[in-house]
Amino acid sequence: MDEINQVRKFDEDKGEDEGYALRLLVTGATPNSSRAISNLKEICETYLKGKYELEIIDVKQQPLITESEEIIALPLLIRKSPLPQKRLIGDMSDIEKVLRWLCLSAK
Repeated sequence: MDEINQVRKFDEDKGEDEGYALRLLVTGATPNSSRAISNLKEICETYLKGKYELEIIDVKQQPLITESEEIIALPLLIRKSPLPQKRLIGDMSDIEKVLRWLCLSAK
């Protein structure tokens, strides 16, 4: 899965100095992991375009991450910033729930 271990950076051309730093932890190319990646990318491009950094990590390829992030279930989305840090478990298919978690509302 070429989407794993991928990072999308803030849109530097727009001079964004604030935004969302997100880390999505998945386990391999499972259907649930694939759905989480696809759903989250769509949400980010629709509601946070140019204002987010998304890091996608496969914990099977980077097992040390599990220790540092204290993972209890996957897929796991971690909002690193803005603070406070937050966590959301699931395939990100409930758009309203993800938007509330991001402190956003639907357009």
